[in-house]
Amino acid sequence: MIFPNELEQLVGVTRGIVDSVVAPRAAEVDEHCTWPAASMAAFAQAGLLGLQVPAALGGHGQGLLALAAVSAEIGRACPSSSLCFGMHCVGTAVIAAKATAYQQERYLRPIAAGRHITTLALSEAGTGAHFYLPETRLVLAGEGDDAVYTVTGAKQFVTNGGHADSYVVSTVASGGNPDNGDFSCLVVDRDTPGMAWQGDWAGFGMRGNSSRTLALDGVPVPAANLLGAEGDQVWYAFEVVAPYFLLAIAGTYLGIAQAALEVAGAHLRNRRYAHSGTALRDIETMQTRYAKMWIAYRKTRALVFEAAARGDAGDPEALPFILASKADAGETAIALASDAMTIFGGTAYRDNSRVAQMLRDARASHVMSPTTDLLNIWAGRALLGLPLL
Repeated sequence: MIFPNELEQLVGVTRGIVDSVVAPRAAEVDEHCTWPAASMAAFAQAGLLGLQVPAALGGHGQGLLALAAVSAEIGRACPSSSLCFGMHCVGTAVIAAKATAYQQERYLRPIAAGRHITTLALSEAGTGAHFYLPETRLVLAGEGDDAVYTVTGAKQFVTNGGHADSYVVSTVASGGNPDNGDFSCLVVDRDTPGMAWQGDWAGFGMRGNSSRTLALDGVPVPAANLLGAEGDQVWYAFEVVAPYFLLAIAGTYLGIAQAALEVAGAHLRNRRYAHSGTALRDIETMQTRYAKMWIAYRKTRALVFEAAARGDAGDPEALPFILASKADAGETAIALASDAMTIFGGTAYRDNSRVAQMLRDARASHVMSPTTDLLNIWAGRALLGLPLL
């Protein structure tokens, strides 16, 4: 796909940051489970944190295609950095979708200026992959300008946990019935009384994303921080969260697939046997394996970018493309990272090799909500004209 000029420039800016800041620190981020502060600071300085902020508020006003392309560029070097950046962008898109004048000034302008990081806090232990079914409760007290919500519950796997300046939290609507889809979203500022982070993140993969559990014990939140109207959560979940989240993650895993293809190709070209001087690329089985890797990558790339373009265009047929993009990108990333390990042999099997990191990071795709199985079910239902739920 040929990107529009403005997007091509954004990708170029991102590539420069990736090469100079992200890639040199990727191993440290992974080995020490370190949140990628330097990467996020570089994105902020370059104005990339405002990717999803409307241009009228100082941002780039970009949509799904830009998010997927930029995420892929970051993901090829450091998937943890891509995930942290992507979740900020998704949170930004949710705030921007129905932002009031207050929310525009309080959150979106600072985000565009690189002074504010936000993120999602949706997943819960009780509902697992069904991220659209929160059990966290919301109670309204007071009226008018003095109205305050009290939030009680627990969110798990909060990317950027403890590092973001605000958190987009999903709850059951005040006085609502979760069985009827009466859900709400609101923005909770960091360090609000009643917020508590539980434990540090030490994952099998995606080790730098600070995916932590957030306990909310009677957290007071101004009513002005409610996003949209009470009960809008289902709208947010499937009209904003799902497409932006799925394309951010699809882009991240596309980046992993690209990295696996690149390192495998370099190894095939450069690795020679001492006793014969033969290069690995001269072996037919290696040629066949690499050709299949390239085909898989190009097919997934085409699907991800077509899904994003259809979503941006408001195509009524975009939904199955968007649902399939994360599922397919995850499958391809796992397969290509595994193939790269086979091509490298024992040198890649050592602890914390670059290829081993790719495989660990890629494997998160199947368990990250919505899971691959759930996305395949939804895509099938969408294609057959059935409701997703």
